[in-house]
Amino acid sequence: MGVRVFVASTSGSVAIKKKQQDVVRFLEANKIEFEEVDITMSEEQRQWMYKNISPEKKPAQGNPLPPQIFNGDQYCGDYDSFFEAKESNTVLSFLGLKPRLTSTAEP
Repeated sequence: MGVRVFVASTSGSVAIKKKQQDVVRFLEANKIEFEEVDITMSEEQRQWMYKNISPEKKPAQGNPLPPQIFNGDQYCGDYDSFFEAKESNTVLSFLGLKPRLTSTAEP
């Protein structure tokens, strides 16, 4: 199943749109395979996302806002968690992915 980023294509919030774009652009730039899941197009996907977010990441009131990131059925985190991982250069670990091996050129 791999990495899935839950987004809302019709969000009226500029902040949410920027956060979604930041996650998607980072994954694309780093050639990390992912699936973008638009929760505004599927009530089933929206309910799945709400149900599978860690309790400590759910807001006291209302529903969690996108982007929300999963690897398969495993919840990775929200934008703030992603941003922290990006800043500390631990995104692969955050996403539950194995570190990439860097190839060394033979002399």
